[in-house]
Amino acid sequence: MHKLIRTFKLCALLAVCEVSFAQTQTPGADKWVDYAAGEYEMLPNITYATANNTELKLDLYLPRDRSVPLPTLILFHGGGWVAGMKERNVFWLLPYLSMGWAVINVEYRIAQNSLAPAAVEDCRCALRWATDNAGRYNLDASKFVLTGTSAGGHLALITGMLPALNVFDRQCPTNDSTRWAKGTEPETKVAAIVNWFGITEVADLLDGPNAKHYAIEWFGSMSNRLELARQVSPLNYVRAGLPPIITIHGDQDNIVPYHHAVQLHAALDKAGVPNQLVTIRGGKHGGFNRQDFVNSFATIREFLRKNSVLK
Repeated sequence: MHKLIRTFKLCALLAVCEVSFAQTQTPGADKWVDYAAGEYEMLPNITYATANNTELKLDLYLPRDRSVPLPTLILFHGGGWVAGMKERNVFWLLPYLSMGWAVINVEYRIAQNSLAPAAVEDCRCALRWATDNAGRYNLDASKFVLTGTSAGGHLALITGMLPALNVFDRQCPTNDSTRWAKGTEPETKVAAIVNWFGITEVADLLDGPNAKHYAIEWFGSMSNRLELARQVSPLNYVRAGLPPIITIHGDQDNIVPYHHAVQLHAALDKAGVPNQLVTIRGGKHGGFNRQDFVNSFATIREFLRKNSVLK
């Protein structure tokens, strides 16, 4: 009798196991991460420019199916212009890969190699490289979206907001058709900017109550640091006709003051630029919880749809 009871218990347990296993194998429940390796390839460490004896590299993430031009994210890492590297930034590009986009993940010079404005120059050159090579990789040059976190957010903003033929473009490499003769560089276009808690007024971080050592270190002992800080401040380039800009920022950020996001939002509104400020209540410098990220990316996708970047 006891043996029979044990047999019934074992059968019941096995039945539960079978049901649980079957639930994990439900048809149609596949996730993008399960098959991404079969649909994407990554081309690492492509040299997009050389500056100060430094080869500047980017990683290119491409869908294997490139039969149609691809919307493309251009990603700049954070680190206060004094630290960070592109390889530590890859999780920020995953939501865009899941939408079938191409992604360009950019490395640039930091302070220990070259002081300001080197990082700005490099990121402008990366945008130029993307424009020049769009045909080669079937990137949609009308749908370049720039993004980054912290200093990377600043670089996304300044790269997308600087006017054409500005001073920071002067050292970008040119091809032989224009290098040795008067020529016209192809126009660079930006469809939208996704700014994650980026610096918008650089001079604010050099002196006074908001001074931050990472910003001070980026400029070093140069005598014209305040003038240059204003030249690389996105807030000083707000004007009509800019690409749409969405900003995500925590209102308790102690690294990049929240008022940087508020000031930019107000200035963009005044200039008539499509924009949105997403405030993470209680959020610090990127220390958001899972739901904050889920909500933020849902809002980003809706913003891109509204502005005809995403279908």
